[in-house]
Formats: sequence, structure tokens, C-alpha cells
Amino acid sequence: MEMKTIDRPDYVRRLAGAAGNGMVKIVTGIRRCGKSHLLNVAFRDWLRREKGVDDRHVHAVSLDLKPFEALQDPNRLYAHFAERIRPGKAMHYVFIDEVQLCRKVLKEGVDPARVAPEDRDSLYVTFHDVLNSLAALPNADVYVTGSNSRMLSSDVATQFRGRGWELRMRPLSFAEFLPAHGGDKADAWRDYETFGGLPQVVLEPDEAEKRRLLAALFEKTYLKDIVERWKVRDTAALSRVADMLCSAVGSLTNPTRLANAFSSLWEDGPSGPTVRKFLKYFEDAFLFQRADRWDVKGGRYLSAPSKWYATDVGLRNARTNFRQQEPAHLMENVLYNELVGRGCSVDVGVVETTEGSGPDKEHVRREIDFVVNDGAGKVYIQSAYAVPDAEKRRQETESLRKTGDFFRKIVVTGGFEKPWTDETGIETIGLVPFLLDPGSHLARRP
Repeated sequence: MEMKTIDRPDYVRRLAGAAGNGMVKIVTGIRRCGKSHLLNVAFRDWLRREKGVDDRHVHAVSLDLKPFEALQDPNRLYAHFAERIRPGKAMHYVFIDEVQLCRKVLKEGVDPARVAPEDRDSLYVTFHDVLNSLAALPNADVYVTGSNSRMLSSDVATQFRGRGWELRMRPLSFAEFLPAHGGDKADAWRDYETFGGLPQVVLEPDEAEKRRLLAALFEKTYLKDIVERWKVRDTAALSRVADMLCSAVGSLTNPTRLANAFSSLWEDGPSGPTVRKFLKYFEDAFLFQRADRWDVKGGRYLSAPSKWYATDVGLRNARTNFRQQEPAHLMENVLYNELVGRGCSVDVGVVETTEGSGPDKEHVRREIDFVVNDGAGKVYIQSAYAVPDAEKRRQETESLRKTGDFFRKIVVTGGFEKPWTDETGIETIGLVPFLLDPGSHLARRP
């Protein structure tokens, strides 16, 4: 029986646009979001169909699979491809899945004792050397996937010497999820906010199995990867930090606050520095994302606390055993993921004003859920699950009206409300229409 798959044509289009650009194409993102399928199935089909590429000129390895385990040695990895890419006019396509598993090895004939401490990185051969060498071949086009942001995203501008191009892949957006779900929009949203957008979970028809699968992925894939990569000894503390983040998505927090919360519950709770380290690990694995606070009037970033969001709400829900499914928090998390997935830079807005006079004068700080920079300008977005009356609307729009500027301002409400604009120029739109309109966030509407 043929296995069901989910088409993600936008990612194929973007990857196809980078084909033959002379750079290493790096597809990053959380594990199980579809990177391998994108590269080895969807993009490979595009090469056959649009470029007429012969399968003999596509060379693919998956370093997380047993048959390719020996190629985790960078010298062997390079030799594997070098003997298959023959000189000539025909282009050869190199696919390396989970490239971060390629370890660094000591260069032959080098005496570490004779190398200064600041030059010790030069003692090793790494996957960066392999990729740069392959990309330098005139008839090789190189594509890799990786589930580790620090080893890949930050290296695009450094280790790849200007020859790296990154495509960040994410779980399914609601617009991608809806046709795969097959139901009406209301049913689809209920499933999406509960089980998230990991393709493997979306394609599983049984709800009990979805729950089991999500819980297993969190524990046995994501946390296990972090433990093995960073050699974490206190796995209980790591799990507790993950649990706390899942319970507090969209809330302001920092390592010190989390450590204090742990110390009130457990005598051996992790310290602030340990929590800070674990948060970096979670970001590195694309499991959680941090949104920093931006002073709208002061034009500067504020120090901690920040907000944290789960990359996939299904994973977050599974970790809380599906007991903390607050619609307002899940909606805010989904909105953040949607905006980041559209390529926007997203911060938490802070509006500071001085109100009153004389002895009654006070400094007031209000929050805007999202300050969105889309390249053409800035947009303020407030996530308000329910706005039942005029007083609630006044509360939700107060921070937007206090910005003192003329950037676009939007209130996103739960459900299907059609877009409308009030007398102050503040727009309102339901969540589902917002998610299904790819231009709903733009600073300047086309």
C-alpha cells in the first residue's frame, strides 16, 4: 500500500529557486518536520520532472541510518562522494541527511602539542570542510538537512565562507494542514490546536495513537537528542524545565524565575545558570523559540524576561498530558509560529507611557503581543481570543492606541470573524481567516 504524504510546494519552490547557485543548501528545522521527505522525495521528483536529472547523478546518504553510520567520519564522507562525482558536464546532486551527526576527527600527521590553544579548531576535519570541498567542485550541487541550529544556522555566515544558503522548515502551518485534514475549518482548527502540525502525527488517523506518538517523540526523540548531544547528566532537571516551559507558553519568564519556581517545589531544583543552559539546548533543537521584548517608543530591546513558545503545539500539549489546553494561550502560540514561519522578525512589544499629573502621575507599561517586521515596515498584532463587549475591546486595544505612530494595527480574535476596521484605524480579524490569508500580516497590503 502506498504511504500517504503531504505536499509542501512552497518549500519545494524555494529550494528549487536555489538550485545551482553554487552554495551549500542547508535545510534546518525540528526533527520530524519533513526535511528528509522534502529533500529525498519532493525535491528529487522536481529534479527529475523539471530538470530531467538522471537518478544516477543524485547521491543521497542519511547519517542517522545504520547503513551510513561509517560516513559519520568526515574523511569517509568526502571519499564516498568524491569517487561518485566524475569530472564532466553533467551536474551531480549531493544530498546529506542529518549532517550534524558527522563528527570532527583529528587531522592526520598533526601534533596537538605543537598547536596554540587559540588554533586548536584547525586540528580537526569537520563536516564544514567536507561541504565546502564538495561545493567547490564545478559539477556538484550540495544539499543537506540538519536538526541543530547552532551547528548550522549560525555557521551559514562563518564556517561556510559565504557559500551557505539556509531554508528553515517548520511543522505544517494551518494553511498546509487544512487540505491534509480534509474536514471543515472548525473541525480542522480543533485538531490543529490539539495535535499540532508534525506530518507524521497529522497523517495518523487514530487520536489515541496521535497522543502516544507525540508523547514518545518529545521524550524519546527531542529530549534524548539533547541529552546525547550535550551529555546532560541531570536528565530529571532537563525534563522539569521542559515541563515548566510547556505549562507557561506565552508567559514572561527568565532563567532566574524558573530556578526560583523549581526551588519552591524541589530541594534539588536546577540553578539559574543550569536553566539558562537548558533553554539554549531547547532553542538549539528547535523545540522552543524565544521572543524578546521591544520598547516601542524607546526603540530598544529590554532585558529579560522574555516569552517562550513551543515550535509545535501538539508536542506542548502532549507534554502536559493534554490537561492545559487554554485556547487563548494556544492561539497566541500558533500566531507566533505562523508569523515566524512567514519569515518575519517577531518581538513582544512594550509601550511605556506617563499618565496623570502631580501626585497622581504614574508610569504605565502595556504589552503588545507581537511587533512584526516584515521587511516593508512594522505591524502591531494583539492576540485576543474573546472580545465579548466594548470594555474588553478597549482593554485589548489600549496598548495599540498608545504607540503614537501610524503603523498598521491588528486585533486577531478566536474563530472566523471577517476583517473590519474601527474608527481609530485598528483592524480586527478572526484567527482562521488570518491564518489562511498569506498577506494578512503585511505592513502594506497589496
